[in-house]
Amino acid sequence: MARRGLLAAGVLAVVAGGVLLAAIDHVGRAPRTLAPYIEKRSSGHNPLIENTGRRVAAILTSLDRGSAGTPPARLALAAGAQPRPVGQDGAGIQVATPEALRAALLQASPGDVITLAPGTYRFQGKSIDVPRPGRADAPIVVRAAQPGTVHIELETLEGFVVGAPYWRFENLNIDGVCRADDDCEHAFHVIGNGHHFASVNNTIRDFNAHIKINGAGGRFPDDGLIEHTTLTATRARATANPVTPVDLVAASGWTLRANLITDFAKRDGNQVSYGAFAKGGGRNNVFERNVVWCEQMLRGLPGQRVGLSLGGGGTGHEFCRDGRCITEQEGSTLRANLIVGCSDAGIYLNKAAGSKVFDNTLVDTSGIDVRYPASSAQVDGNLVDGPIRARDGGIAHLGDNRATPLWRAYLGSHPVRGLFRAPDAGDFMWRDEAPLRAEADEGERPADALDLCGTRRASPVVYGAFARFTGCLATP
Repeated sequence: MARRGLLAAGVLAVVAGGVLLAAIDHVGRAPRTLAPYIEKRSSGHNPLIENTGRRVAAILTSLDRGSAGTPPARLALAAGAQPRPVGQDGAGIQVATPEALRAALLQASPGDVITLAPGTYRFQGKSIDVPRPGRADAPIVVRAAQPGTVHIELETLEGFVVGAPYWRFENLNIDGVCRADDDCEHAFHVIGNGHHFASVNNTIRDFNAHIKINGAGGRFPDDGLIEHTTLTATRARATANPVTPVDLVAASGWTLRANLITDFAKRDGNQVSYGAFAKGGGRNNVFERNVVWCEQMLRGLPGQRVGLSLGGGGTGHEFCRDGRCITEQEGSTLRANLIVGCSDAGIYLNKAAGSKVFDNTLVDTSGIDVRYPASSAQVDGNLVDGPIRARDGGIAHLGDNRATPLWRAYLGSHPVRGLFRAPDAGDFMWRDEAPLRAEADEGERPADALDLCGTRRASPVVYGAFARFTGCLATP
């Protein structure tokens, strides 16, 4: 009888465990996203219920994310702005005051190189118009000769408003210095005919949407480039406006490459923010080799922070490229990105058709989320500290990925996170051996595709964005 009782108890435990796992899978919410929901639902009740809600939320968050910990030292990464200048120094047009820069922008001709003398340039009130077109063979360049020597301070709703094609900005430091965060929206607003815009090797801080891209007058600023640019904030943004360092709406053919995007917390409103998104009916946009750290220095704050997204939170029809946004994105790619420390999904696809999600590494996020019937994605080669989910009708064509089932987060078990030595501190060296793929089909990657560190992917192929993180650190 005793044996039968033990056997029955064991069977019941297995069944109960199976039911619990099925329930977790059905709910589909990671502990980190369930915790604030429980805390919100329990607020406003008697103290016992409120305290219980807070404790349950704290336990769930701790199981999923661990303790907030001390922010790591700033890493010297090969992604983001670099201390060595890009571009060619030359005679060109020399400016040394804000007024001289405004005048040079209004009078610029194709091929001009406008170089700012070292110093601080403060602009107040009126945005900075960039109305003159360059050419494909003769872009107009605005630059500092050396990174860190030119500081542009913007106390304006928008900084540079680029409505003409073929402009390139490089080696600049640009800071929002408004007293109210609502008054510092964008460092760059690229609109209408501002196609082939480029931001290269710039450091941009303290804006709601550092670089905003959208159509105007039936034209769309396609084929832009944001490369080796650091986009960050020194505090949570006290605004209900959208907070997304790269806010790309209705434009196509953009490349975001080797950027560093960090600390984009939204304090007010819905408290939802994104590192970067492309939405509004554009197509063929590529986000590759970026480091996105949602909460590098600003840790433990309320709100939902998503790493990279195709589709974002959706687009009003009047802002869509086709006036409808049947799909928010089509044929766009997320490749070889490192996405870390997000209170919500690391990658979120919303009505994003024909997407390619290849070779990304996600650590301390709620994983990859493919949502709604218009979303379809090839998902291959990713290393995910969390689940890969298709929900609400989304379709994910899964290749060879290494991910973590959702239920393990409720047990505080994170085997992918455990592959790294100290990811919370920014140490992404392998603890032991690199996780090798048995075989890899590279057919969908460009022939010249590089990993996060800028090197060719070698055989045997490793899951995720890089084989050795040492190659992703900046060289002196």
